[in-house]
Amino acid sequence: MKRIQYIVLLLLSFLSCASAHAALTPRDILKAADEARGNVAGVAWEVTIESTENQQITDTLRYDIKARGFNISGLSLAPPKYRGEKLLMLSTSMWFYKPGLSKPVPISQRQKLMGDAAYGDIASTNYAEDYDATQLADEAVEGEDCYVFDLKAKSDNTTYDRIKYWVSKKRLLGIKAQYFTVSGKAFKSSTMDYDNVVRVGGETRPFISRITFHGELMNGEVTYLNLRNPRVEPLPDYVFDLNLFMR
Repeated sequence: MKRIQYIVLLLLSFLSCASAHAALTPRDILKAADEARGNVAGVAWEVTIESTENQQITDTLRYDIKARGFNISGLSLAPPKYRGEKLLMLSTSMWFYKPGLSKPVPISQRQKLMGDAAYGDIASTNYAEDYDATQLADEAVEGEDCYVFDLKAKSDNTTYDRIKYWVSKKRLLGIKAQYFTVSGKAFKSSTMDYDNVVRVGGETRPFISRITFHGELMNGEVTYLNLRNPRVEPLPDYVFDLNLFMR
């Protein structure tokens, strides 16, 4: 009798989990994945962008990043010739500033930062709101079952026009992406790792630690975004004030 009761409880637990996942909409899934890529009330981290060729580092940039929701403030730390340069992203608008300029310069999220990384890649993702999502057939990525989405940008202010996006069913984290032009041509792909953790509302959550970009030419060039030391902390309004951006 006890064995039967155990089996019944096990089945009920399984059905409950399956039902919970079945109730998730594409927007729910994408929103959960967004939360592990910077979408919290206030978080700071350091990102190092490394461009490599044949496994040798050819160029490096390092930024101190502060994010609140989908607003981003970035300060260049290295190399010395770029130190003091700043980035500011408010919603989908982005600006660049370096010492000597009379005012911030508007830039596009799509503009190349280094290697296969664009300026928008160092910002928080808002795929749940910025893209129309069509759910495709599930697929496995390195043995991990994934939801798969075809994401089409709602405006041209996003970093990418179209993305095929794989989200882990178990972890609700985006683990792979392929990026397309408006005409439908794939031009690069990426994989994501989540070895960082942050505490939000008393809970420990995984947080993005690396994004690895591969160009479709597969010519040995790989670009890494390494995100280190994420810190959840209150961020005052002035951090994201365009009028104070040059100070």
